[in-house]
Amino acid sequence: MMAAVIGCTKDGIDQDLSFLNSTTVSNPGKVFDISNDNSGNVKITPTAEGASSFVVNFGHGTGAGASAVVTPGSSVTHAYPEGSYNVAIVSRTQSGKESTATYPLQVTYRAPENIIITTTPQVHLLKVKATANYAASYQVYFGDVPNETPTSLATGAEVSHTYAAAGTYNVKVVALSGGAAKSEKTTSVRIYDAFGVPIIFDNPNVNDFFGTFGSNQGFAQVTNPDPSGINVSAKVGKFIRGTESWAGTYSPLDNPIDMSVGKKIHVYLYNPDPALVGTKLNVELENGPIANGIAVLKVPVTTSGAWEELVFDFGSIPAIPANAKFKQLVLRFNDGVNGSAPGGQGTVVYVDNFVLTN
Repeated sequence: MMAAVIGCTKDGIDQDLSFLNSTTVSNPGKVFDISNDNSGNVKITPTAEGASSFVVNFGHGTGAGASAVVTPGSSVTHAYPEGSYNVAIVSRTQSGKESTATYPLQVTYRAPENIIITTTPQVHLLKVKATANYAASYQVYFGDVPNETPTSLATGAEVSHTYAAAGTYNVKVVALSGGAAKSEKTTSVRIYDAFGVPIIFDNPNVNDFFGTFGSNQGFAQVTNPDPSGINVSAKVGKFIRGTESWAGTYSPLDNPIDMSVGKKIHVYLYNPDPALVGTKLNVELENGPIANGIAVLKVPVTTSGAWEELVFDFGSIPAIPANAKFKQLVLRFNDGVNGSAPGGQGTVVYVDNFVLTN
């Protein structure tokens, strides 16, 4: 009998792995792919000949978040605050031999760009939002006090501030990168006192808003065409009649008209055209606690070439509760006429000094 002894081979494959013990790591290196969007994300790709795995020690973080195991050809991403770091990469062979190399890493955030400030004033209250590319957060200066401490504003949030007085203020927004770099932008904001009766058009701290509805309807604040008699004020309202009979103006009021304070609205009116004597001015109160929320009174024009006072007594409408409040004032003129007939399209009258009394 012959015994055939086959040492450490099987089917022609050598099972001797002793050569792995002599494997070493050479040419260790890394690739840092640093983001430029202020996220702080750095993609780290370790390299080395003879390495079967890597341990990347980020030089930042604690516990399990301070390092990661990476296989050859793979990467790991870590978020860094702005600053300088030493990244240590341990290269391991299949047999467990290790080689460590340390690489410096500098993370620098870019200054935010394209700051957009959105301001929403409501009487003395101002709301501010801001956006910017590469901004982590913001600081807002409202511009009404010396040595102001800024108000912090998070991304996507809104901050508000109440001013003590009407006026024009410079609102500054500083966009923070999350590091040392920052950018800023300033916008001018006009803050007004509350709009409501009395309405006199001469107070620069009140935004006397008269919006219009209907074709060719107009309204503007102008110089008093005849500063004499009962009205010598400098500025008045110019009402330009629109095409349709229902054309007019509307004024949302910051301070509602309060019937518990008074039920009579007095209006100065100047009519430059004798043909308009007998036509009527409508004063309408809207957004109040009556049917359809609207109360309408019409008072005729009695003269031309001089200021006169028209009185609208809303106490004559029984449906109006004693403590009713109306949030909008509407004016219409000669609402029974369409087109360009006298009192129709293009007709001009002037109004001023809206006052609420008992």
